[in-house]
Amino acid sequence: MQQKTIYTLAIIGCFLFSTSCVRANKDTESEENPPTSNQKIQAAILIDVSNSMDGLIDQAKAQLWNMVNTMGKAKCNGATPKIEIALYEYGRTTNNEKAGFVKQLMPFTTDLDSLSEILFSLKTDGGDEYCGQVIYTSLNKLAWDNTPGNYKVIFIAGNEDFLQGNLHYKKACALAKQKGVIVNTIYCGDRMQGISEHWNVNDECGGGSYTNINQNEKIVEIPTPYDDQIITLNEKLNDTYIAYGVSGNSKQNSQKNIDGKNIALDKSVAVKRATVKSNKALYKNESWDVVDKFENDKEIISKINKSTLTDSLRNKSDAELQKIVIQKKKERDDIQKQITSLNTSRDKFIVTEKSKVKNQNNKATLETEIEKIIRKQAKEFKMVIE
Repeated sequence: MQQKTIYTLAIIGCFLFSTSCVRANKDTESEENPPTSNQKIQAAILIDVSNSMDGLIDQAKAQLWNMVNTMGKAKCNGATPKIEIALYEYGRTTNNEKAGFVKQLMPFTTDLDSLSEILFSLKTDGGDEYCGQVIYTSLNKLAWDNTPGNYKVIFIAGNEDFLQGNLHYKKACALAKQKGVIVNTIYCGDRMQGISEHWNVNDECGGGSYTNINQNEKIVEIPTPYDDQIITLNEKLNDTYIAYGVSGNSKQNSQKNIDGKNIALDKSVAVKRATVKSNKALYKNESWDVVDKFENDKEIISKINKSTLTDSLRNKSDAELQKIVIQKKKERDDIQKQITSLNTSRDKFIVTEKSKVKNQNNKATLETEIEKIIRKQAKEFKMVIE
């Protein structure tokens, strides 16, 4: 009897583990409201901002959208996990020395515009780079979700000895294992030099990976016939947002400004950002956009302080405003579908063009390495990346 009970419990345990990605109720699923999972991907990016790291910061600006796009393709039982990203800098002399020159720039967030804005504001400044300290601080200060099945990961990039500082990296790695967080190290420089400077921590830090990049390498992007169309559609997409609240207007202006900064960086970066914006599971602005807020709160129309709306909408009745919001939502849905379709064609075009070039020398960058790592590690959490 006791043996049967143990056997039964084992079966139940296996069943619960195999279904750790909980899918949304099928009755609520639709193309307009894609299913989401109770599972999360939480990623903390730790960037060395000491002198000589300008190239790394430029790569980080560009890689954000590719990283989010890659995570956004993850599915668990057909549902999309919630994605949260945090950002830390280390190695800046003006930061608190007692804190190891480490500073949190953004806690876990889904506000991708604010995250991009911070990346564009980063400047380098010489200092001591305490890798163990920044890992330990991010593990202690961030709200890591302990729900089983979450993919929790740290990416730390830099180019000085990993042993700097008073807090040894092994203490940070022990905490990472305790919290179930994978730490991946990315050395900016020669691979063997990175090993000699102790960046290959691998299994010591929760089974993470070690890789190296040239932080000054520029990604060679392949222009496609779809780029300009996607960028034009992105501009139309912005016109479907209706700002409300105290910060609504500034947030909407910021959205457009960040578009401009990304396209100035590279057209391909702007396209990747537009693709993220076309994914409802990744890009939501309920805190300042009436259209996004209306999806989950049909009463928002009657709650809005209309004085915070644009002049053309302030004197509208609730019924008139609701009609406009519904129309804007339809326009947005259509534009997002067009962008998604064009991006699928764009991806196929790039694959075809790359196949024509023999002996490609695909140089490692922050973007390429983070994508490889995510694709490999997500499988361990029963996530399939298309």
